[in-house]
Amino acid sequence: MSTIRHALNIKREDDFAQWYQEVISAAGMAEESGVRGCMVIKPWGWGIWERMQHLLDARIKAAGVENAYFPLFIPLGNFVREAAHVEGFAKEMAVVTHHRLISDGKGGLVPDPEAKLEEPLIVRPTSETIIGDAMSRWVQSWRDLPLLLNQWANVVRWEMRTRMFLRTSEFLWQEGHTAHDSREDAMRETMRALEMYRAFAEEDVALPVIAGEKPENERFPGAVGTWSIEAMMQDGKALQAGTSHYLGTSFAEAANIRFQDREGGQQLAHTTSWGVSTRMVGALIMTHGDDDGLRVPPALAPQQVVILPMLRENEGDAALLEYAQALRAGIAAQSALGEGVRVLLDSKPGKAAAKRWDWVRKGAPVIIEIGPRDMESGKVSVLRRDDLWNADGKPAFAVLGRDEAIAAIPGLLAEIQRHLFTQAEQRRDANIVRGIGSIAELDAFFAEDKRYPGWAEVQWSRPSGAALDQVVEQLKARKLTFRNVPLDAAPADGPCLFTGEQAVERIYVARAY
Repeated sequence: MSTIRHALNIKREDDFAQWYQEVISAAGMAEESGVRGCMVIKPWGWGIWERMQHLLDARIKAAGVENAYFPLFIPLGNFVREAAHVEGFAKEMAVVTHHRLISDGKGGLVPDPEAKLEEPLIVRPTSETIIGDAMSRWVQSWRDLPLLLNQWANVVRWEMRTRMFLRTSEFLWQEGHTAHDSREDAMRETMRALEMYRAFAEEDVALPVIAGEKPENERFPGAVGTWSIEAMMQDGKALQAGTSHYLGTSFAEAANIRFQDREGGQQLAHTTSWGVSTRMVGALIMTHGDDDGLRVPPALAPQQVVILPMLRENEGDAALLEYAQALRAGIAAQSALGEGVRVLLDSKPGKAAAKRWDWVRKGAPVIIEIGPRDMESGKVSVLRRDDLWNADGKPAFAVLGRDEAIAAIPGLLAEIQRHLFTQAEQRRDANIVRGIGSIAELDAFFAEDKRYPGWAEVQWSRPSGAALDQVVEQLKARKLTFRNVPLDAAPADGPCLFTGEQAVERIYVARAY
């Protein structure tokens, strides 16, 4: 059997962190910007994020939520009104204090002392406080509720340790913010958003996730309750891929979001917030990437099919291009996964093999090569990115008739989408351990010599306050974190792993990003 020569220099099993960085570079997704913690998202990476926006935005609007936009700069006083919120974000806030620069007399620039702002402005880390101000003006009566808003925006959280897409000082996201006349209605919205994220992750990103409630120590600052979707990366670590928060009435009280109820009395609104960010792109890379680069689920691929004619720079090229253009038109007329097929004819100069490997590294779901002999016989050579190699260690091209290939593309894209999800789901389920009954067993599962140990589902008594702090410190010493309490977990039936008291639920423990 031939040895496979993979398209990347670093394998996942050798150095997962470096492999991740190489995928981003080799796939042409993003690059460092020169500003710490900020990145330039290149066209292929941006195309994937655009697809995520498109698909998730449709789900958001289908629920009756309207898009709006709110300022990047938020007065410091807005945060001060909500103590728990400001405490949770204080260490991450970027602050604007001056509105003008002047020369320092040495060829440089410094803030003008005369241009100091009366009140510092925060570069938004999240928008509850500024949107709360607007809601206080827009909500007067129960007839104004529910108020369902979303914005697509950038936010800034001053991270100490950064990694592209996963943890950056500036990142992109959508943030939903809603106001309701009752706790029950707000909770329905909180859980609706959570389910929307689960469906988006699994159906569009092909990312299997666990939906559940975060423990008290992992709640969004100021929230009454936080729910998340958690995904397992190929190195066994957990990634929080989306969150939904029930905020109670504390934010409404701080922002004075009050309404006249049906009986004529004054009530505080119940609010929620929920968000998914560009970290979902990082999840895609670490879930579906392989030793040849990225593998993009067809639902998210900017180009689902790439056609590569083997141009020779001679008189035969014109006929080959005409053949390829007819193929492109035929494929583009098809529909797959509920939309027209996105297909690119790559006729740029260059050797076909070199261009093929460029698209392999980018993760285009289907690559079609056409040479003069293919044209003469009415054939095309089709390569699936999700199943790249045959038993001989060579690219697994399938030779099909042109019309046969055109007809096969919709089913092929749907099959690739399913395959990527199933592959990730099977890997996740194989790396979750249950039945751990002691700290010693937990330590054995997460032993240092286990590079990719996965997750542990354990029973616990849901301690609070100081008791919870002690448990969290135990986990922190082991570089572990609580993830969430799955909505569909089996009932607890034994003692808490940490306190010895009767357990009330099951929770996941993992190393995490």
